[in-house]
Amino acid sequence: MEQPSPSAARPAAIRSSSKILAPLAVLASLALVSCGEEAAVTEPAPVQTGASETVTEVPVAGAQRDILAFGDSLFAGYNVPKDDSYPAKLEAALRAAGVNARVVNAGVSGDTSAAGRQRFEFTLDAQEEAPDLLILELGGNDLLRGIDPAQTRANLAAMIETAQARGIDVLLMGMQAPPNVGPEFQAEFSGLYTSLAEEYGVAVIPNWVEDVASKPELIQSDRIHPTVEGIEVLVESTREAVEAAIPDA
Repeated sequence: MEQPSPSAARPAAIRSSSKILAPLAVLASLALVSCGEEAAVTEPAPVQTGASETVTEVPVAGAQRDILAFGDSLFAGYNVPKDDSYPAKLEAALRAAGVNARVVNAGVSGDTSAAGRQRFEFTLDAQEEAPDLLILELGGNDLLRGIDPAQTRANLAAMIETAQARGIDVLLMGMQAPPNVGPEFQAEFSGLYTSLAEEYGVAVIPNWVEDVASKPELIQSDRIHPTVEGIEVLVESTREAVEAAIPDA
């Protein structure tokens, strides 16, 4: 996501299917105010999955599940090492839980839903393996720019339709608008993710950045992007929802 102006709004999300958990608030500042099947493997998995939680190692097993994490800077990993981005840490956490997951980071900083839509099919075509699951995380920059929520919804809907036409399951990473954008805009934007999930039968985390939104110590100085520790918290709070959304081999 891009940095907002000092006066920019700031957001902080329901479960639309049996695959969902409640979970990171987008722009912490917004909320404040406002990755083919393979033989089973048994390699050791990372043990660190959260800021302070260490779990028992579980052997990775089963067919590889490819997950495409498609979004903006919250996925790209703004101002953090590549290995500390949300997709990288999500892959490590899933493998630590015994899931043979491969997560591809397709986050581009500054992307609006319209920019994501423009590169979406190209990104899908560029994958070595067709993704089993698409994690779609866009809309925060639309919110910062005050883009009509109807446009954001139409762009996300087009990407969901493209993914489903290719047999790819989808998990929407939603967010909510703050009150200071006005009640009409707030209601329309905040409801578009669950509305899309219901219409297309996909999984959704209505407010995926919720768990860091009210914790300034987990947010970088720009008051938008999570720190490495914040990313770990987000991974910990969303991993089960992501795992539940991964289709069976």
